[in-house]
Amino acid sequence: MPSLIRLLVILAVLGGIGYGTLWAFANLVQPHAREMSVVVPADRFAK
Repeated sequence: MPSLIRLLVILAVLGGIGYGTLWAFANLVQPHAREMSVVVPADRFAK
């Protein structure tokens, strides 16, 4: 197997693993919902 084909196969396999990992995170992991508050300084409104 020539070196270029071997390199392309390795890159395709690594890309497939990365794509599968992202798919798994997007579809199988549920985020935790929580309340969030941000304090805004009063001088921001004075402009």
